[in-house]
Amino acid sequence: MDLYEHQARQLLADHGVLVPRAEVTDSADRARELARALGGRVVVKAQVKTGGRGKAGGVVLAADPPAAERAARRILGMDLKGHTVRTVMLAEPVGIEEEFYVSYVLDRAAGGFLAIASAEGGMDIEEVAASRPEAVARIPVDPAEGVTPAKAAAIAAAAGLPPQTVDTLVRLWQVLVREDALLVEVNPLVRTTDGRIVALDGKVTLDDNARFRHARWGAADGEHDDPLEAAAAAKGLHYVRLDGEVGVIGNGAGLVMSTLDAVAGCGARPADFLDIGGGASATVMADGLDIVLSDPAVRAVLVNVFGGITACDAVADGILQAVDRVRLTKPLVVRLDGNNAARGRALLDARAHPLVQQVPTMDGAARRAADLATAG
Repeated sequence: MDLYEHQARQLLADHGVLVPRAEVTDSADRARELARALGGRVVVKAQVKTGGRGKAGGVVLAADPPAAERAARRILGMDLKGHTVRTVMLAEPVGIEEEFYVSYVLDRAAGGFLAIASAEGGMDIEEVAASRPEAVARIPVDPAEGVTPAKAAAIAAAAGLPPQTVDTLVRLWQVLVREDALLVEVNPLVRTTDGRIVALDGKVTLDDNARFRHARWGAADGEHDDPLEAAAAAKGLHYVRLDGEVGVIGNGAGLVMSTLDAVAGCGARPADFLDIGGGASATVMADGLDIVLSDPAVRAVLVNVFGGITACDAVADGILQAVDRVRLTKPLVVRLDGNNAARGRALLDARAHPLVQQVPTMDGAARRAADLATAG
C-alpha cells in the first residue's frame, strides 16, 4: 500500500523526523488561505502516487497566496502519468544548503533490507545512479541488527552524508520497522542554511499483509487513482502500472520481476507488473489481458508462464478467451513451460491467431516482445 506524500510525511514526523509545515486541500480557493497561514510563500505539490512530479509540472513554488491559488487551480485535475490530481499539499519552503537521497527497501533476494544513500539527492537522482553508480551507496542491513547509531554512521560515511544525518537515518529505520513498511524513501533529505536536517519529500510503501494495523490510511481516499490499477484491483489482480511499452504478465512475483528485468535488458521498458498467481484460472488470465491491453502505451504484450499449480493449457485457454472478448490489435508473445505446456502450445497453434506468437525461452520471448514494441 503506497501512501501519498502528505501521509508519508506524517509518519516521518510521528517518529521525530523534521518536515516543513504543510497543509492539504482539494480547493484552489482554500489554497490561498492556507498559503497565507503558512507565511505567504509556499511550495504547491500535486498529491499522486507516482514519481517525477516536479519535471511534469506538478510542483510549483508560489511567491504569495494569489500565486498559490493559481498554481493549485492549474495542478488540480492534472493528469500525471495516468494519475488524476485530486489534492495538493502546500508546504513551507526552507533554505537549502545541500540535498541528499536516503532510502530503506526490502531486499527479497538477500532476505534482508538495503540502505541506499547518496550525497547527490534531488530530481536527478535516477540520472546519477545510471551515469555514476559509484555515487550511490548500497549497504545491506541485517533485520535482526537493524540500524543502530553505529550502523547509521557507517551508512552516512559510505554515502558521503554529513554526520548530522545519523540521527535521521536511525529514525527513518524506526519508521520502516514500526510501521510495517517495505520502502521508506526521502528525496531530498536536506541540510538547511540554518543547519537542520529536514525531509522535504517522503515515499512510504506499507506491507499489505499488515493493512489491518494501519486502518487510518484506508483506501477510500483514492488509493488506486490510476483507472487501470483500480479496474485491476476490482478484479482481484496484482497489477502495477509502469511507464513502458511492453505489457508483462506472469505467474508468481519472482517470475514477473525476472521478466521485467529481461525486457529491460533487451532495450525496452516494461509497461506493468501483473502477477496472475500460482493457481490462476483461465478467467483470471483473460481478465489480466483485458487490463494490459487497455493501456494505450502498450505496443506489445509478453505472457511468461511456468506451469505448476497453474497448468499451461488453462493459461492458453485464458489467452484465447481474451482474444475472443477483445479485438486484439497488439502483438502477443507467449512463453509457456512446465505443467501441460505441450497441450497449451498446441491450443494456441490450433487457433493460429496472426498476432499471437510463441517463443520457447524467456530470454527469447523478451527479445521478441521488445523488438515488436520498439520497431518503427
